Amino acid sequence: MPQRTEAKPAEPAVERANAEVLSRFPFDDTRDLEDARRGFLGTAADRVVKDVDGGVVWDLDAYGFLDGQCPATANPSLWRQSRLCSEHGLFEVTDGIYQVRGFDLSNMTVVEGERGVLVIDPLLCAETAAAALALYRAHRGDRPVTAVLYTHSHADHFGGVRGIISDDDVAAGVPVLAPHGFLEHAVSENVYAGTAMGRRAAYMYGAALPKGERGQIGAGLGQTTSTGAVTLIPPTAYITRTGQTETVDGIRMVFQLTPGTEAPAELNIHFPDHAALCMAENATHNLHNLLTLRGAQVRDPRVWSRYLTEAIDLFTGASDVAFASHHWPTWGRERVVEYLSGQRDLYAYLHDQTLRMLNQGLTGPEIAERMELPPALERAWHTHGYYGSVSHNTKAIYQRYLGWFDGNPAHLWEHPPVEAAERYVEFMGGADEVLRRARQSYADGDHRWVAQVVGHVVFADPDHAEARALQADALEQLGYGSENGTWRNFYLMGAYELRNGPVGTPTVTASPDVIAALTLEQLFDSLAIRIDGPRSWDADITVRWNITGGDTVTMRLRNGVLTHVTGTGPAAADPDVEIGLTETDLRALLIGTVGPADLAARDTVEISGDAARLTELAGRLAAPDPDFTIVTP
Repeated sequence: MPQRTEAKPAEPAVERANAEVLSRFPFDDTRDLEDARRGFLGTAADRVVKDVDGGVVWDLDAYGFLDGQCPATANPSLWRQSRLCSEHGLFEVTDGIYQVRGFDLSNMTVVEGERGVLVIDPLLCAETAAAALALYRAHRGDRPVTAVLYTHSHADHFGGVRGIISDDDVAAGVPVLAPHGFLEHAVSENVYAGTAMGRRAAYMYGAALPKGERGQIGAGLGQTTSTGAVTLIPPTAYITRTGQTETVDGIRMVFQLTPGTEAPAELNIHFPDHAALCMAENATHNLHNLLTLRGAQVRDPRVWSRYLTEAIDLFTGASDVAFASHHWPTWGRERVVEYLSGQRDLYAYLHDQTLRMLNQGLTGPEIAERMELPPALERAWHTHGYYGSVSHNTKAIYQRYLGWFDGNPAHLWEHPPVEAAERYVEFMGGADEVLRRARQSYADGDHRWVAQVVGHVVFADPDHAEARALQADALEQLGYGSENGTWRNFYLMGAYELRNGPVGTPTVTASPDVIAALTLEQLFDSLAIRIDGPRSWDADITVRWNITGGDTVTMRLRNGVLTHVTGTGPAAADPDVEIGLTETDLRALLIGTVGPADLAARDTVEISGDAARLTELAGRLAAPDPDFTIVTP
């Protein structure tokens, strides 16, 4: 375990760079602050949201320090954005539409109907959602929730649903609406690669970092992720086309489907009786991610920009306000058009210029270094890279079109990180010589190079205390200078774990509700992902499931691959063991809440053949590791 050390002050080069930011941008423009505070009705008297065990999942006062002057350890532009995102409470958007902001990474929107309220995007966890609804009711009355709407398939827009409604409410007729494809993407994203995404999200949002001038100050899109119970109630109705209209509790809505933009399944909503437009997460007050740093499928900026054009055409002529599931609204028809047009141009410009340079032979990193936004876009606060960045978004576009390989054969078969690091350090004269040179680079303010080169020493010798310390110092300085909230969090989390050891995964989105929402097809797929291939090369195991009142599914492990076939056709091999059971029993086994021996003991299960083969198959599954190392090998 590394020795615990404290964060350090900003180096002179970082302090100078941050001071220069103040002269580059219009910090005297207060319109965003006025918009962020407009319609404020009040906030919660109880400033801490806790889980059932008394653990703190959200603290409304955690970011109070942002009221002070920006220190040298923070980029002034990011400090400004974080200050705006820290505004918390209940806000009136327009007559009958309210938002609770600052209670989680995302916003919860409440639309008043004839009998109760429609809740849009109930935050990330049940505890913060319940607190947000309680705040609304304290100011607007104890109105029942008569409908829920998920705008898209990311967990911070559905995870708190059990804080506002229950299964009994749904059974009693409370509808849950979502865009077509929502459930498939919501559960698969959090399960297939969910362990790795969750671990990397610990870096991206910095939820475990100390809050303060030298620590976590925000994530650009919001402050951070809450750490409570992530839940899910599957939708009862889907929006399947643009132009579809629905009326729920007297609330008229016109929908625009926007698949493949910020999420694989997403929609925008127009409220014609309120002259209000909900842009979900397709237009927020920052440059968004085309490839989020936690990992995901690359998003399509060309399609994204076209859907923004469509939204302008469809809705802005009848919209006096545009609001989203993050940040603050924009009021006035001219301002709404200007705002959405700027967002549209932002994604279109990055897409088109990346393709232009790509076709001139530039690689992803080269394009990222050359890319500059037009002055009009750079001057607009809402286009700044607080969450996504010009740098990693252009690399994502390159990846979308050409993949990881830049065409240089020298990069086709490089050594993996540890083996390469050992060779680099040897070539450079050993660890002591690398550190001697790196300390001079650090003194010169070249922290970017220090992080790159000292990383080789850390990967060649992860127990080298001086290398870990210098690497941590360099990452910390890069964090202090970053305008991007997620970059700052990544840098500072790297420094923190180099000094203090891994913190694991603070927020787990692959919750029981999410797992339960997987289809059997997805459950079989998620099981196949866990097979230890090398240990299973010589295995040949076939298990047939006869599901009561359902399908027959045959699983076969062969050549290190677990496949499954529905039915008993030619692709279904003869089974070693055949099991008749209910779908509930099968789900319990596949999820892991019961083992093969316990399954066999159930009265509802009939087994013929060699039952030991099922146990053997289960023994070839590898458990994912939510605590894997990132800044060390």
